[in-house]
Amino acid sequence: MPRDLSGPQAPPPPDVTALLISWSSGERSAADRLIPAVYEELHRQAARALRREGDGHSLQVTALVHEAYLRLVDQRRVQWRNRSQFFGLAAEVMRRVLVDHARAKLTAKRGGGMQRLTLDGAADVSSGGGDADILALHDALDRLALLDPHQARLVELRYFGGMTIEETADALDISAATVKREWVLARAWLRRELDAS
Repeated sequence: MPRDLSGPQAPPPPDVTALLISWSSGERSAADRLIPAVYEELHRQAARALRREGDGHSLQVTALVHEAYLRLVDQRRVQWRNRSQFFGLAAEVMRRVLVDHARAKLTAKRGGGMQRLTLDGAADVSSGGGDADILALHDALDRLALLDPHQARLVELRYFGGMTIEETADALDISAATVKREWVLARAWLRRELDAS
């Protein structure tokens, strides 16, 4: 009989979608099992969001993850359907945390340190960093949402959630080609808005 030399087998990762559905159904223990299942991905999302904020951001990745998770688990009316919906909402919550943090810092400074926000022509909306930048982008996204809520949501997922084209397509239940096309249009609109301000 051959010996198994591969060592102990790691248990399969938990099914995030199943945990979310169980949690929506009222199973409190599902929320406890969800934390370790989503923490690493939330940490990656937070790291990508903060990397776009530039060096010297006073909010740390772990603090952003914890604040976002606390706000996510406080969502009482959400009927969780799948992991894409969860991580999409996580992107929205991280945006709110970053905006709240930026507002608090600017209030403390009384408007000091404002910088101009620019969008580069690469794959991401990016800024030179700074609290005023995040607020300018937030305000521009709110204006875009009035014109085209789907494009605003797409930017939120890509920029604040750090999602890839494919992940964004999955979260929005549209094709990757549509995401690419809408991403180009949304970035152009935001660039024009931010340059005008």
